[in-house]
Amino acid sequence: MIEFTPIADGVLVARTSPLDVATSLVIGDTSALVIDTLSTGYQAEALVRAVRELTALPLVVLNTHAHFDHWFGNALVAPAGEPVWAHRNAIDTMIDDGDREPAASALRYRREDPVFADGIAAVTLRPANRAIRGIEVLDLGGRSVSVAHHGRGHTNGDLVATVQGTGVIFAGDLVEEGAPPSFGSDSYPLEWPDAVAALLADAAADARVVPGHGAVLDLDRVREQHDQLAAFAWLIREGHADGASAEAVAARSPWPAEACLGGVNRGFANLDDPVAP
Repeated sequence: MIEFTPIADGVLVARTSPLDVATSLVIGDTSALVIDTLSTGYQAEALVRAVRELTALPLVVLNTHAHFDHWFGNALVAPAGEPVWAHRNAIDTMIDDGDREPAASALRYRREDPVFADGIAAVTLRPANRAIRGIEVLDLGGRSVSVAHHGRGHTNGDLVATVQGTGVIFAGDLVEEGAPPSFGSDSYPLEWPDAVAALLADAAADARVVPGHGAVLDLDRVREQHDQLAAFAWLIREGHADGASAEAVAARSPWPAEACLGGVNRGFANLDDPVAP
């Protein structure tokens, strides 16, 4: 069961298990925007039921990035050719990695949550079909959502969506709540602080930020995370210049070392080959 909570007029957020992914709904006069469609068919079906309890308007979908827990529900939320927006790089990832990703993602959860793993493995994939490269304004009728790519960070295709006139910002996994940032093999730890700084620069003074996972944040919490990301990026640069081990750098990070080791290795790789994907 998915329950939406209003955070502004016509703007609602639901936190979902098992990964505490935030899925969101923005209701306009002529259409409604669903932000991130979760991981499995049964989650997506529950999402559609929850949305349809609130609005019968045509749906538009936005995927904040190309990780499975944010787009695997696309085929059920937008089944008939409805627009599904994502960054151009994210679409490339969805297409290039799509055939392998359900099995690979399911394997990670097979032992701890076999039902969830089965759901991931069984999805019908539908990559986004509308590309965003810089800034796009989505018109929902009487309400617009500005969608921007502020640079590479959590992935090379992160999007930030701002509901104009509300101060609500959807940040995807550029911002985390309740856990350290997720530094995967497709992250850019050295550039991530700049992407969050750009988000902050565009934010209204009273903005509330919806992270990809967890509770809604105020700007002070986002600034704190930016400062931690910036400190981490400098630790990586200094460690690389000094020839330090990744383990030694991770031990000095703002978060538990085990959560940061992958980020250090990824940062070292970025420094060794800045043009690598």
